[in-house]
Amino acid sequence: MKMKKTKQEIVLNDVQVSDAGAEGKAIVRLDGMVIFVPFVVPGDIIDLKIIKKKKNYAEGRALCIKHPSPLRVEPLCTHFGTCGGCKWQTLNYESQLQYKQQQVKDNLERLGHIDTMGMRPICGSDKTAYYRNKLEFTFSTKRWLNEGELRDDNDPGTVGFHVPMVFDKVLPIDHCALQSEPSNRIRNALRDYALQHQIPFYDIRNHIGFLRNVVIRNTTTGQLMVIVIVAEQNTELLIPIMEFLKTTFPEITSLLYIVNSKLNDSYTNLEVVTYAGQGYITEQMPRYNGGTPLQFRINPKSFYQTNSEQAFKLYSFVAEFADLKGNENVYDLYTGTGTIAQFLAGMCRHVTGIEYVEEAIVDARLNAQLNGFDNCTFYAGDMAKVLTDEFIKANGKPDVVVTDPPRAGMHERVVEQLLAVEAPRIVYVSCNPATQARDLQMLSAKYDIRRIQPVDMFPHTQHVENVAELLLREKN
Repeated sequence: MKMKKTKQEIVLNDVQVSDAGAEGKAIVRLDGMVIFVPFVVPGDIIDLKIIKKKKNYAEGRALCIKHPSPLRVEPLCTHFGTCGGCKWQTLNYESQLQYKQQQVKDNLERLGHIDTMGMRPICGSDKTAYYRNKLEFTFSTKRWLNEGELRDDNDPGTVGFHVPMVFDKVLPIDHCALQSEPSNRIRNALRDYALQHQIPFYDIRNHIGFLRNVVIRNTTTGQLMVIVIVAEQNTELLIPIMEFLKTTFPEITSLLYIVNSKLNDSYTNLEVVTYAGQGYITEQMPRYNGGTPLQFRINPKSFYQTNSEQAFKLYSFVAEFADLKGNENVYDLYTGTGTIAQFLAGMCRHVTGIEYVEEAIVDARLNAQLNGFDNCTFYAGDMAKVLTDEFIKANGKPDVVVTDPPRAGMHERVVEQLLAVEAPRIVYVSCNPATQARDLQMLSAKYDIRRIQPVDMFPHTQHVENVAELLLREKN
């Protein structure tokens, strides 16, 4: 390995990528320094340029791959290397699963000081492409330019995904391998229609333009939701767009629009207008013990696991670890739209769900009615404020607690309340093994961790879900 240093840059030649690292990047270790490099895989021999240097680590960019790793495969997507998603596309799927399993193990052991002897092999996804049921694309006047391209002042812009770390540049996406058709055809047709009719794309820096976003959601049953998000209430521009989508894609079962005149892209507090079809789509999920599938109505703002088929496997592990016999009082913390609560409702006496987002609780109650469950009660509010001694007295002490918090994990007061309640069993579902490890360490004051089950919900990314079973320790 040779190092060449100029005033402007440091270039390292013939270095080996040794491991997978955080945020989907790979790791090069050199003289005690850790260098994070995106879009390469362990075993690659590369030349790289240091683009940022800190005291204990550096960020690098691969200039070329001298000798490819035996773990390397061809990427699914032509946008790989620029698009910020699916950073592990060039790593074979078996190795992806191994590194995700190791990620969970390392976080639990190093951050939580947890014995991982009870960890099972990770559950992989049967689908590694076209597995997502929701994608959101951005219209922008600022198209990301590839190396060597020059900016054209007359360029109307594009539609695609934001480039990482660049808030106002969007990478044109021709074909995305994450969501099944007609997702790509809808996005591209809407782009072409807008360009043909000179409908301006949104400029997020100057806050001018009309077309902002399009959200596409689908179900395993073939239902399709399209949400067009525009910057102003201009019916002369909007109605022709909606008519075009309605007539060109008759398979759309829920065609909606949102007017977002805010300075940011969030729309959770904005009105959704149903232009054609229903204002929702309905997903099905098999029951754990068989029978008529569960029905989940998904509204434009509803959260639903974005890998529908893998969600069934995830919830099946939750049901297995909950080990319900039929007479349990179950608490489902961070219940969202009540999917886990209703997955368990047919196997226990009662489920109490708590969720911060009030609209999600409305959906949870509606879905319970759709599925014929009268043993589900849902509450909206801040978990740390709702889960009090008075709440537990009113709803009964839980026999089983299922908790599925956001990436930040559980509030310390929630953990303290769980320790005080002493439910015999806790099932902890996490999308962030690091914060889960922190919470499990606190819970280890009274609980023993029995089984651990990693689940891959997002192939070709570094993200991993993990389910842990906790049993209350017997008092001496």
